[in-house]
Amino acid sequence: MHLPDGIVPVEMALAGYGLSAGLAALALSRIRTLPDPQAEVPRAAMLTTVFFAASLVAVPVPPASVHLMLAGLMGVMLGWFAVPAILVGLFLQAALFGHGGVTTLGLNGLILGVPALVAMGLWRLAGGRWPDLAALGAGAGAVVVALALFFGIVLAGLPTELDGAAERAALAVFVLAHLPLAMAEGVIVLVTLRVLRRVEPRLLPGV
Repeated sequence: MHLPDGIVPVEMALAGYGLSAGLAALALSRIRTLPDPQAEVPRAAMLTTVFFAASLVAVPVPPASVHLMLAGLMGVMLGWFAVPAILVGLFLQAALFGHGGVTTLGLNGLILGVPALVAMGLWRLAGGRWPDLAALGAGAGAVVVALALFFGIVLAGLPTELDGAAERAALAVFVLAHLPLAMAEGVIVLVTLRVLRRVEPRLLPGV
């Protein structure tokens, strides 16, 4: 769910850069308060690689195609590190493969970074008491939040001369095509945490 270059006005793209920079600054300020920020860097690098590779692969789901977002997994596993990790992954995708856009990098960072933080918050709030439910909710909820942001940004950026009703209908079909992905990503987070609980509990995120 990447916004390509040219789909939104220049002023929206610039606003996206500003908001994304603010989100990254907030994340980095929170990271600096950790007892040992360097200890999380290897985990962040590993998951950035997973995010970079997995979200490049599109799966046809007529009438659209979808790809894994992994914002929920990033938020649960990395916490505040998810924001810079997602921005790095998006930049490399755009620069190396033209996936997404350079001008829309800030907006794409918001579309995936904000849901990652929502997932982080849900996991920290409920993961200790209801880990399986929190994992499902974090993975699926991140996709739903990303869809809402994508829908809102595209609608706000549509030229006034276009048929608004037709564009809204097309976006609604696009969103519906991604709903199965929400459940799939919830299961991915759930399975990942269950596997870690059994084989390497030290890698489990805190709550």
